[in-house]
Amino acid sequence: MTSRHPSGIVAGFDDLELATLRRRSGVKWARAEGVNALPAWVADMDYPMAAPIRQALIDTIESGDIGYPNWLNGTPLRSAFADRMENRYGWRLDPTAVREHTDLIQALQLVLRLSTRPGDAVAIQTPNYPPFLATLHRMGLTEVDVPFTDTESGWTIDFGEMERTFARRRPKVLVLVNPHNPTGRVLTRYELERCAELAEQFEMLVISDEIHAELTYAPHRHIPFASVSQAAACRTVTLTSAGKAFNLAGLRCAVAHYGSPSLLASRDAEPPDIYGAVSIPGVVATLAAWRHGDEWQDTLTKVLDRNRTRLHDALRAVLPAARHHLPEATYLSWVDVSAMGIDNPVEWVLHKGAVMLDGGIPFGEASGQRIRINFATSESILERIIVGITDALNQGASLSQGQSL
Repeated sequence: MTSRHPSGIVAGFDDLELATLRRRSGVKWARAEGVNALPAWVADMDYPMAAPIRQALIDTIESGDIGYPNWLNGTPLRSAFADRMENRYGWRLDPTAVREHTDLIQALQLVLRLSTRPGDAVAIQTPNYPPFLATLHRMGLTEVDVPFTDTESGWTIDFGEMERTFARRRPKVLVLVNPHNPTGRVLTRYELERCAELAEQFEMLVISDEIHAELTYAPHRHIPFASVSQAAACRTVTLTSAGKAFNLAGLRCAVAHYGSPSLLASRDAEPPDIYGAVSIPGVVATLAAWRHGDEWQDTLTKVLDRNRTRLHDALRAVLPAARHHLPEATYLSWVDVSAMGIDNPVEWVLHKGAVMLDGGIPFGEASGQRIRINFATSESILERIIVGITDALNQGASLSQGQSL
């Protein structure tokens, strides 16, 4: 249960203690603490675990029932995922086509291993999540960029150019990230239908990462790609997890729905434990999130909506030279600071503003002057992050302008 204090502070979200956060051993805070900075980089939230999830984990541990699980025919996640997709999005799927994975990157790599050979072309939206781009390179696959276009009205897809690129490069797979990381775009039904048409036209498998789906802000609405049409469903592997929307990444638990029976058969023909297996705590936490976490998540969404608006307004007011669009989903803002003339804005903000950001070339070749800001923290810590970022960038811009005179 969460509540708003008379002061406007949202209990469980805004009453975070900085000293406690600084003692965390997870990557977000530990790396930032090592360089005496505030973290606004990796996609973890700062909020405590939702009470229903915490209690479910405590009950499991106290029961002592943590031996080998009786999951001969799969975990309960298969039916729970099917129920959640139908209840939330009206997408009816066969739970027997759902499989468990430790995280989305593992699932992506497995599906690519089964569906491609080194040298094959794989289309992917850019900018994109660095581990996805790195996966293509390390697996010897040829990256085919499908860039978002930054327009005055937001990030858009040039479908004409996309079709010409597919005709020329003939990718075997389209990696679709929706909602998109890092731009925060939520694709419309029309955009999804056009992607589905092109996937069918060029006979591509679609791997649809939908891990940010439950972090979508009204009036935008997430639509599972596989729900667009039966043809789309048959060529799609849908990847998701409660990890992002409930901040459970460390429990290493994700699911994949295989729309292609032949690809599922190839997956099931692999040695059963070659890619590891999900744990009891991961399954227990995910089930608790999906079955009992909606109230907590509703409050979370309101807090994040407030934070994204606060960050957006501050950037517009204090950094007018920066290009930025209000994210339609996620708790990440993607900001173009190229007009400020700073060679490496991520490093500059770290050293001059004591805020650790993400961004730059790892997100794609055109991302060198872009930064990604994580705003999933308390109101007071976000204010400190905003001041650190804006002061540092304005200082850098002033120095750059002085040197050019």
